[in-house]
Amino acid sequence: MIQRLRERWRTEGGYRDFLVVAVPLILSTATWSIQHFVDRVFLTWYSTDALAAALPAGMTSFVIVGLFMGIASYVNTFVAQYMGAGRLERVGQSLWQGAYLAVISGVAGLGLAVAADPLFELIGHADEIRVQEASYFRILCYGIAPLTLGTSFSCFYSGRGKTWPLLAVNVVTTLINVILDYALIFGNLGLPRMGIEGAAWATNLAQCFAAITFVALVAQPQYRRRYGTLSGWRYNPDLFRRLLKFGGPNGLNFMLDILAFTMVVLVIGRVGTLELTATNLAFNINSLAFMPLLGCGIAVSTLVGQRLGRNQPDAAAYVTWSGVHLGLAYSVVMAVGYGFFPDVFLIPYALGSSTAEFEAAREIAILLLRFLAIYMLFDAMYILFTAALKGAGDTRYVMLASIALSWAFMVVPACLAITFYDPDVYLLWSFVCTYIVVSGVVFYLRFRTGKWKQMRVIEESSVVEVSVAADEVQ
Repeated sequence: MIQRLRERWRTEGGYRDFLVVAVPLILSTATWSIQHFVDRVFLTWYSTDALAAALPAGMTSFVIVGLFMGIASYVNTFVAQYMGAGRLERVGQSLWQGAYLAVISGVAGLGLAVAADPLFELIGHADEIRVQEASYFRILCYGIAPLTLGTSFSCFYSGRGKTWPLLAVNVVTTLINVILDYALIFGNLGLPRMGIEGAAWATNLAQCFAAITFVALVAQPQYRRRYGTLSGWRYNPDLFRRLLKFGGPNGLNFMLDILAFTMVVLVIGRVGTLELTATNLAFNINSLAFMPLLGCGIAVSTLVGQRLGRNQPDAAAYVTWSGVHLGLAYSVVMAVGYGFFPDVFLIPYALGSSTAEFEAAREIAILLLRFLAIYMLFDAMYILFTAALKGAGDTRYVMLASIALSWAFMVVPACLAITFYDPDVYLLWSFVCTYIVVSGVVFYLRFRTGKWKQMRVIEESSVVEVSVAADEVQ
């Protein structure tokens, strides 16, 4: 066993090669986790109503963001496959198609901001929650364009496997967000006390910084010469259509997956504010496990895309399994923590809030964390195997299967339960758990079929038959 691990560490596409790309991505997504974690902790200290409002409003906003962010993030696969095929001049052109998508997303965001009040009146939460939900949602809609732009241009680094600059930008972005949260939520540093609205503005301003920084970095002279990062600014109808063809299902999958979870959260909100607050606590703590796994997933997509661009499908499968092994190992650690030491994760929330309402929510959240412990390994399987499939271009299957599974095992049962029964929060969470477990198994089986090995998102003429020299793809 030890000898096998050593061999896997040293072999091309093994643990060492995977971690070189994945560690900065894991740390980058961990910064997103920290950002959301601190945001929710501050809101907990501000008021439990603000915390209860932040989850449904944030998830409702992210349903729309998910569509554009899912398409923009798929620029990563185009960059990876073009790098593997040695078509460096197509990298800059791919980035700029994401910039045009950002313009479209900004227009959509402004339209959705206008609909904030009637939307949350329709949802029907308590008045004190509804008002804060609408405000939080409206402000987040203003930030969709910079988020989409930053996502697209960040793929210049993730798609090439050069992930340390990505980490540096995300660390600074998170620091800015945390400082602005502290200032705008509570009225510190000479800024107004804005509560939940301050949290939304902090998020938007931090994303503007990230977008501007990525554009500036990509515009450096050495990148302009090698990858055409400025000369490729023109709209390319064929490339944009290909981005929509393969990235569109990825964006729809992202959007509809978030929609499914949002609907369940909204159903939980109808059970009671206390249950909604506890669910918010559990989901935010889960980000400590979920976000690093997303980093692993981005690494899997990148490495699979590069190897398929070189026409090396077996190497793509090998590196996927390296990522799966490491992702499952991390998930075991987090599952043990959630299952046996849940109070440790709740300490930061408790430090600034000692109200009776919070204590009641904490008791529920402890049990919900044990649900997370049950499905943690299957969630890792879902994230990593779908990442490999997306890295190849199998996005249509991932979209259709995800929609079918989420509605069959989670959304429809939750809606039926709230309509014909008086469910408690644990029954509703059992539907979430079932969906994740089944999804992990389904996408593992899809990966094992090997159909994805024949798929590509770039033009057939771009795929090379042999590996490109290392200096050509760096």
